[in-house]
Amino acid sequence: MYYSDGSTRSITSTAFGQTTDGRAVEIYTLRNRNGMETRITNYGGIIVSLTAPDRDGKFADVVVGYDHLDDYLKGASYFGALIGRYANRIGGSKFTLNGRTYKLAPNNGSNSLHGGIKGFDKVVWDAKVVKWTEGPALELAYLSKDGEEGFPGNLKVKVTYSLTNENELRINLTATTDAPTVCNLTGHSYFNLAGQGDVLAHEVCLNASRFTPADAGLIPTGELKPVEGTPFDFRKSTAIDARIQDNDPQLKFAKGYDQNFVIDKPPGQLALHGRVLEPKSGRVMEVWSTEPGVQLYTSNHFDGSIIGKGGQAHPRYGAFCLEPQHFPDSPNKPGFPPVALQPGQTYHNTIIYKFSVNR
Repeated sequence: MYYSDGSTRSITSTAFGQTTDGRAVEIYTLRNRNGMETRITNYGGIIVSLTAPDRDGKFADVVVGYDHLDDYLKGASYFGALIGRYANRIGGSKFTLNGRTYKLAPNNGSNSLHGGIKGFDKVVWDAKVVKWTEGPALELAYLSKDGEEGFPGNLKVKVTYSLTNENELRINLTATTDAPTVCNLTGHSYFNLAGQGDVLAHEVCLNASRFTPADAGLIPTGELKPVEGTPFDFRKSTAIDARIQDNDPQLKFAKGYDQNFVIDKPPGQLALHGRVLEPKSGRVMEVWSTEPGVQLYTSNHFDGSIIGKGGQAHPRYGAFCLEPQHFPDSPNKPGFPPVALQPGQTYHNTIIYKFSVNR
């Protein structure tokens, strides 16, 4: 399939294989007029690849992933996937809503992580090409039925991917429910702006003066702690390796960075969450969102055993994630921004990954 509306942007699709139960899976290629392209599959809404130019105009794939669907079916790292119903962790795999306690499927010790055993990253989404604000876009839809992974309510989710001529990958996520539930959606792309090696020299700047410290199980304590004087102060651009080995209990718990940062902005307002520079290539990625937090993760579990696209082995700290989202364990933390979704309401999260170069 090929789609273009004359806007110098196009979308093509081709077969990507099938799931173990025989469901056909497609992969869609979105292109803009500048030569940028991204490949997205309707299995898990996974961003399989995303190319961006360096300061010399040379393109490289800046997301970690696999060449083949079979590897995604077996993989456990959420490479590039849509995450739901609840991104990040829910402590003890349970929460109480309107006086009723809901038990979830534990898949991270005693906790529920990224939606449970079969989250949104492991389902086949309905896909179609739609007209968006500036050209064609890919729309994915999924109905998460009442009781799926223990969550209440039938949740209807739509996600739209658009690659603009301003070198932005825009992701628009919406959801509605027929019963009270909780909802926290995000994308889980692993980025390496050099295209290979580790990301320790990447320089990160976050619009966050506080973060949510966690216990040894990475469940937030409920405190909003100032970043000043800690290894988590990225208010000024700082290389990842500058403090990642500091003797800080939060870094020890996670074996690197795996923290939620509180964005300094009014709730619901689209704002800059962070900016990352890879000095050698000059590639810059900005992350914008409407969410109150962003999770910085530095691939602390990579050890060279994960073999990705082109046979590339991924070393420890071989990629980073910046995941705009609500705070971890918010259903159990009354002091955190609310995540309850009621019938008649619409959940909304806009995420923008904007690419440029530092010359």
